[in-house]
Amino acid sequence: MTTPWPPRRTARRPLVARVAAPREPVDPARIGRRIVRRRAKGMDAGAVAAALEDARFDARQDSRHEDLADDVRGPAELAEWERIAQLLADAAPGTWYDPDADDVVQAELAADAAAAAAREAELREAARIAARADELQALRELGTLEQTEPRDGDEAVRDELIRRAGGYVQADVDAWLAHALAAHLGHYRDPAAREAAAGLLTPPVLAHAALLAELARLVPGADVDQLAFAARLATTEPEAAGALAVFLARVRS
Repeated sequence: MTTPWPPRRTARRPLVARVAAPREPVDPARIGRRIVRRRAKGMDAGAVAAALEDARFDARQDSRHEDLADDVRGPAELAEWERIAQLLADAAPGTWYDPDADDVVQAELAADAAAAAAREAELREAARIAARADELQALRELGTLEQTEPRDGDEAVRDELIRRAGGYVQADVDAWLAHALAAHLGHYRDPAAREAAAGLLTPPVLAHAALLAELARLVPGADVDQLAFAARLATTEPEAAGALAVFLARVRS
């Protein structure tokens, strides 16, 4: 049977865009050390000593070239040969170099693994913040943000919404967080979360929350709309609003 021309195309699934992790910057010195370790693997003290002499000869040759004055890989390779030579000199006779038994190499690998895990955690956190920012934005457009309880990490989401707005503070989001903080809603039910908020939210938001809390104690059942002046005062004069909240607390006590 002859194959039809042009050949039939099978349906393909659409490609899904993936967020690539940022690449680690190139470190020539690090590359040089890794190359030396691969070459030195299995060498005894004599072979490493010979390789060290070759590296010293290359370093002397390179020193004659001005264009290599800023080279960091060559000196790093030489220093690594010297370190491995000393390592074998201090070891028992007949020992050969094994990167897996090299404490310096293993410490570097552990540090690399920790750094990679930290970068991965940062990417996951950034994705979580972006998804939550999308969710809160949708709630704002629906006019139901006030009915939503905040979650742990929404302080960072607030900053993301401000970034998306070109640096403009989102007054409705700030008012939502201040009310939640004052009323102990969402994750602010936890005293530790309320304490942490002092370092995560801006002075106007904190002053607004403090003033709302005291006004709610003085006038139980007051409607949020009746206390709209508190937001204006906290935004324009956060220190005054905070001082007023302290004064009201003294009056109440």
